[in-house]
Amino acid sequence: MIIVSELGIQFGKRILFQDVNLKFMPGNCYGIIGANGAGKSTFLKMLSGEMEYSKGNVSMGPGERMSVLSQSHSEFDDFTVLNTVLMGHNQLWSVMHEKDAIYAKADFSEADGNKAAELEEKFAEMDGWNAESDAASLLSGLGIVEDLHHKQMRELDGKVKVKVLLAQALFGKPDNLLLDEPTNDLDLETVNWLENYLSNFENTVLVVSHDRHFLDSICTHIVDIDFNKIQLFPGNYTFWYESSQLALRQQMTQNKKAEDRKKELMEFIARFSANASKSKQTTSRKKMIEKLNIEEIKPSTRKYPGIIFTPEREPGNNILEVTNLKASINGVVLFKNVNFTMMKDDKIVFLSRDTRAMTQLFKILKGHEQPESGSFEWGQTILKAYLPLEYEHLFQSELTLIDWLGQFSDDTTELYLRGFLGKMLFSGEEVYKKANVLSGGEKVRCMIARMMIRNANVMLLDTPTNHLDLESIQAFNNTLIKFKGNILMSSHDHEFIQTVCNRIIEIGPKGMIDKLMDYDDYISDDKIREQRNLLY
Repeated sequence: MIIVSELGIQFGKRILFQDVNLKFMPGNCYGIIGANGAGKSTFLKMLSGEMEYSKGNVSMGPGERMSVLSQSHSEFDDFTVLNTVLMGHNQLWSVMHEKDAIYAKADFSEADGNKAAELEEKFAEMDGWNAESDAASLLSGLGIVEDLHHKQMRELDGKVKVKVLLAQALFGKPDNLLLDEPTNDLDLETVNWLENYLSNFENTVLVVSHDRHFLDSICTHIVDIDFNKIQLFPGNYTFWYESSQLALRQQMTQNKKAEDRKKELMEFIARFSANASKSKQTTSRKKMIEKLNIEEIKPSTRKYPGIIFTPEREPGNNILEVTNLKASINGVVLFKNVNFTMMKDDKIVFLSRDTRAMTQLFKILKGHEQPESGSFEWGQTILKAYLPLEYEHLFQSELTLIDWLGQFSDDTTELYLRGFLGKMLFSGEEVYKKANVLSGGEKVRCMIARMMIRNANVMLLDTPTNHLDLESIQAFNNTLIKFKGNILMSSHDHEFIQTVCNRIIEIGPKGMIDKLMDYDDYISDDKIREQRNLLY
């Protein structure tokens, strides 16, 4: 349990939030959302004690332990993987070292014996004898093979380190667990494991994430940072999003009677309560939504970019033919024997356990790289728009955003270009910002504006949600669902894949799987799971 009383923080004259009074209870998972800069990570740091607050107080239940997902990937480089996980339980780690130091003494005294006995009792109370096996089990669940458990952290690549630090945060089942973007750099299978783990977690969890499916799967509540306030709402992210959109539509319809608004809101709550009974957080979420006061449903101040893709022409019957493609990097085969024909209305997601495989495939199909063998042919009616995984080189100049976007347009008038930048939330003087000072999210929005100008009928999207906030992800997702052309994409966003794609192609060093089905069915099919293992 975490109790927040009269909490507030400001930087100079800017008030981030104030007068926050909340109680986070065991058995619940709280998803923290807010626009970029609203203070999501700051709030977590205040709860953990990493950052001081201007006023107020944060407290936990008596004797409770808090665990925080570490953001420092090099802090534990001198420790083994297993010991890094054990260090997640500070008290247990301290007791282990203290008693080991006593036993290592050459002149073991009676006082040492009494102290050792006391420490052994504490060790047993904290289930210390099962600590290593529990840590190993967590690591295995996160896909870290036993051969790596006794290696030093510095020997691991970045994505494996992320998993170890996640295991560290989860270790020992802390009373209060704070997770800031825990799904970053995780593959889809590991995200699914984490969803299941947290759905069955009995203590208090607070999480910041841009992964909507993840929030929907684990959250019983949403903590919304908006209006310089922090408010608590029952339900998951989708419930919060749809209810806030409904409230916004009602606010814009001034002539709607109060009774009609109330009836619409009540029907909305009833519908979501029925759907909630099918989720992993079943009964408690359903009851909380039913108890929700309709006066609590308010429109959000969030701004959603206007992402609109308008194909210049409809794709013809011949879209893309791929024959026996093979690609390797530094002698490592990424994929081979890749054969498929893209049909009208196909929206394909490409999967692989090696993320380099999808990126290399997109580079080949866009003509930026050559395949090791095989061929492909685009139809004559096809006009492509490409969002690559790596685009930093496009933002090295000091061009203003107007001039930057003008590089990719036949019409370079400021009024025309402002229209696209405005849809991407760059308004007024912001269009004169320099390209080389943009944040990660701003760069992606510029890349999307670049794509909109193309009026393409085929989209190639390599991990399109990287660096985007929830609002941009939601807008992007909604647009792709309605897009009239074809899509080839890779993604680690479950909701993106499930709602946009109707075909799945998984590629590996030993071949490929090609299925016309949705993603949820694909990952839950036991026969397909066996086939997938054979690809690698």
